[in-house]
Amino acid sequence: MKLGSHKTKVIILLYLLFSSLALFVEAFPGTTKLAIAYSDSLRSTLRTIKGIKSAIGKHYSETTFYEYLLTASKEGNEARLEEIKALNPRLIITVGSYATKIISDRITDRPVIFSAVLNPETSEFVKSLDSPGGNITGASLDIPPNIQFKYLKRVVKNLKKVGVLYTNETENLIPPARAVASALGLKLYALKIETEKDIPVALDSLNRVVDALWSVADGRIYSPRSTRFILLNTLRNSKPFMGFSSNLVESGALFGLNYDYKDIGRQAGKIVCEVLSGKSPASIPVAVPGIIWFHYNEKTAGHIQVKIPEDLVAVAKEVYR
Repeated sequence: MKLGSHKTKVIILLYLLFSSLALFVEAFPGTTKLAIAYSDSLRSTLRTIKGIKSAIGKHYSETTFYEYLLTASKEGNEARLEEIKALNPRLIITVGSYATKIISDRITDRPVIFSAVLNPETSEFVKSLDSPGGNITGASLDIPPNIQFKYLKRVVKNLKKVGVLYTNETENLIPPARAVASALGLKLYALKIETEKDIPVALDSLNRVVDALWSVADGRIYSPRSTRFILLNTLRNSKPFMGFSSNLVESGALFGLNYDYKDIGRQAGKIVCEVLSGKSPASIPVAVPGIIWFHYNEKTAGHIQVKIPEDLVAVAKEVYR
């Protein structure tokens, strides 16, 4: 083909140059726009976001993050959602259950990677932890039952029988926990309750047969009032009680396990990198905490006459007195 003039050649060369440059810019990680949605400015949330950015930054150093605060204001959240849609990010990262609920309910046309969420399966964010399905996966706060029961066995000598209360909210957690307990030589006595009024009778039944009590994060059981009752009951009956949160341990539970929120963020950030590389969220298992901290209540241990193993005392992140 004969080119008409030198000017035509220049135009074609410039066109090819800019076309190549556009392809390069599109492929370059630095042009990737990511949205982060969260619902508060607590230290745990900020540490989670820091972990997210650090993990992504190792592979996508020039990525631009756009942060959106979701509050209790319906109108404000609608405005934030419109801003996110207008941004058209490659994917959306959420921090906490509240932000995850809002985003996952309204945005289904792109990947959503959650972080710092308790019981994502029970919350119906994912179909299962191993195969999330849909457009969503992420990093949960749930410490696997096998790790929890191993710590319980280390703290409570000659442990054989473990009790737990649950409701419809956490019912799906019980069968796998029972299987894990059995594999560790433990028998799990799980009692389902309908309302807080059932707690006294259920606890009395468990106290008669179990060596210790385990807990799951169930909002229908652990209201401020019922939590106080459960803690006083376990102290009165000298039953070692493993709390699911540091607040429970500080309030009187014997011990519990905690996590590093920055580590949770890093776990979510690694998943983001997998999705950006082409993997489907549906096939990426939900991540669990990689760093686990032990904390215990010294006053409770003395009251119920349980000696915390020296090796755990030495590494305890928090000791409540």
